[in-house]
Amino acid sequence: MYDWQPIILTLQLAATTTFILFLISIPVAYWLAFSPKKHTWIETLILLPLIVPPVVLGFYLLIVFGKNSYIGSAVNTVTGFQFVFTFEGLVFASIIYSLPFMVKPLQSGFESIPRAWIETAYCLGKSKWETLYFVMFPNMKFAILSAIALSFAHTVGEFGVVLMIGGSIPGKTKVASIAIYDAVQSLNYPQANFYSLVLVAITFVILLCIYKRGEKIN
Repeated sequence: MYDWQPIILTLQLAATTTFILFLISIPVAYWLAFSPKKHTWIETLILLPLIVPPVVLGFYLLIVFGKNSYIGSAVNTVTGFQFVFTFEGLVFASIIYSLPFMVKPLQSGFESIPRAWIETAYCLGKSKWETLYFVMFPNMKFAILSAIALSFAHTVGEFGVVLMIGGSIPGKTKVASIAIYDAVQSLNYPQANFYSLVLVAITFVILLCIYKRGEKIN
């Protein structure tokens, strides 16, 4: 029998990260899409995790937020939050690592909405929140679905960042990608194959759902 705990932990991490990312990314993407000025520095920082190797990102997060750093020590003292070797630390690192996969599709979705529709909603007395919910969201469903699915799938496949931040603590930080690495290191290829097939199946289903849903929307 194979241990399903790494798979369960991976899904919990991906679901938690995606939910928090969505709440954070909506105002960020809205601001980037409708701001009268280009914010090149901000967009560059958001896109940085696409280019920087995950291990490098994990290393610097470890340096900045580790318990021996000033910031990490201060956060731990004030909130009791432990960044290293905790599930919460994995969530925090995953949010930063998957940020561009949530923000950019949402930004594109906002930018695809004709400004005339938004101005018409304002002229009819709708507030910004009402316009966002009743005008923008219904007309950017595919962008929202893509952002959620891509962020979830990207988090499922994380390795370098979670290895640096969480290590391999069973039931706590040992996600599926780490379990695959550990199995290969111990030459347990059947177990590595099992976890790999499950991850392939999960990502395949996610992509299939995106395309199927996109066909219905279009």
